[in-house]
Amino acid sequence: MVKDILVPVDGSEGSDRAITHAITLAEACEAKLHFLYVANINQLAINACLSDAILEAVTKAGNVILERAQQMVPSGIETETISETGSPAVVILDVAESLKVDLIVMGSRGLGVVKGVLLGSVSQYIVEQSDCPVLVVK
Repeated sequence: MVKDILVPVDGSEGSDRAITHAITLAEACEAKLHFLYVANINQLAINACLSDAILEAVTKAGNVILERAQQMVPSGIETETISETGSPAVVILDVAESLKVDLIVMGSRGLGVVKGVLLGSVSQYIVEQSDCPVLVVK
């Protein structure tokens, strides 16, 4: 039985489609949605020096994305928002494990298309490494 659904969000169209599917599943299963935003410090580290201003801007951007995701959810569905920094694939798996979620619902491609081509897709990594089922939404 699905009671907890993790939905990684990044503001992309794929992420929005994943939210829509997760809402449908949450309504059918009476599950809680856990929205997760991960500030990709690997991308930010390219700048070599992370200033407080950059970290603050990334945090604010993440909060806007999480708030927008939460506003898409109809009343009656329980939600939680989580904001983390790190490597998205690693953080998603860590959060999924710590929350003991029953399902991860995520987009097939996020905002990092070039990174996905060069390093492998985050969604592909999650599918291969997750201990729980993963629904990848195209």
